[in-house]
Amino acid sequence: MRGMDETSGSLFSYVDLEERIPTRHPLRKIRQVVNDALASLDAEFEALYTDFGRPSIPPGRLIRASLLQILFSIRSERQLMEQMNYNLMFRWFVGLGIDDPVWVPTVFTKNRDRLLSTEMSRKVMAAILAHREIAPLLSDEHLSVDGTMVKAWASMKSYQPKADAAPPDDDGPGDPPAPDTPLETAPSETPAETDPMPRNTKPLRNAEVDFKGEKRSNATHASTTDPDARLYKKSPGTGAVLCFMGHALMENRHGFVVQGDLTQADGHAERRAALDMIHRHSPGSTRRLTLGADKGYDAAGFVADLRQACVTPHVAQKSRYSAIDGRTTRHAGYALSQKHRKKIEEPFGWAKTVGGMAQTMYRGVERVRSRFILTMAANNLARLPRLLGA
Repeated sequence: MRGMDETSGSLFSYVDLEERIPTRHPLRKIRQVVNDALASLDAEFEALYTDFGRPSIPPGRLIRASLLQILFSIRSERQLMEQMNYNLMFRWFVGLGIDDPVWVPTVFTKNRDRLLSTEMSRKVMAAILAHREIAPLLSDEHLSVDGTMVKAWASMKSYQPKADAAPPDDDGPGDPPAPDTPLETAPSETPAETDPMPRNTKPLRNAEVDFKGEKRSNATHASTTDPDARLYKKSPGTGAVLCFMGHALMENRHGFVVQGDLTQADGHAERRAALDMIHRHSPGSTRRLTLGADKGYDAAGFVADLRQACVTPHVAQKSRYSAIDGRTTRHAGYALSQKHRKKIEEPFGWAKTVGGMAQTMYRGVERVRSRFILTMAANNLARLPRLLGA
């Protein structure tokens, strides 16, 4: 008998979200690890909130929703709230019941800005790595470091001269001569002929701008959209863009990112951030560590600072004037570190293709830094089901 294609509403519906999610779904293991990590941060959350006022979004649900946004490449909080309204799996992962209302996007954004600071993002990453199932997978001695460019949410047309920059010379080529007497308008001229902007005419919103021959640098120019962004190019032969510099410290055994950071872009940012991440990862450690890196880290000052911090610099050698000598390259571990350090490009690639860090949608170095660190933590979570399943 042919079934009828008719829709009939039911008066009562009993939907158990736990039963709707497949047993072998990868999000089950990720949710378990995230819940255990957030439970260990309960005292941290308690210290951030007062005992009076309107209740905010629970911090655990807010962090799970932010991780979900990164894992599923959802480009905005508004779209995240829209999908949580009808996606049962999203509701289950965040912790919302089938009848619970979804938050207003602007309320979610304000709560996220107050909670997910740089310090809180680092604590979330550390709590995930300290999980009883993840900690045995990490290497305590062999690390790698690298940096990547994160394009800022700012156009090159917003890169304008600073207000406190030195004014040009009075006899510059662009300054018109000052007239001796004010210009007089002839009686026969109409207002339309003298007015540079005729009435009922609006300026072009996205007019073309010719930058050819104009000298611009971070010392004299800044973006009006995001003043923290810097004009920078990482390699010769490429165009400079407004960007930040993201950094990651990876353990070499399974490729987990153990430290993340983001700074303003300049030629020394990668080496400074590497030292900061090493000291945060192993404060006051007397164990001998190894640190693999590319040729950009082959600088005499950086290598000396690593040796002073009890870290063996397994840095790729420059063709000329390398700070790495035979004391380091003669050991078999040097070649092994050079082989494993290239795996750090995988978290960067995942962050840009899946995590939305090819061009950030946040402004200000503090917001972009906290989002970048949370994206590195989400990359670690994305690799868990396969590793723990094996």
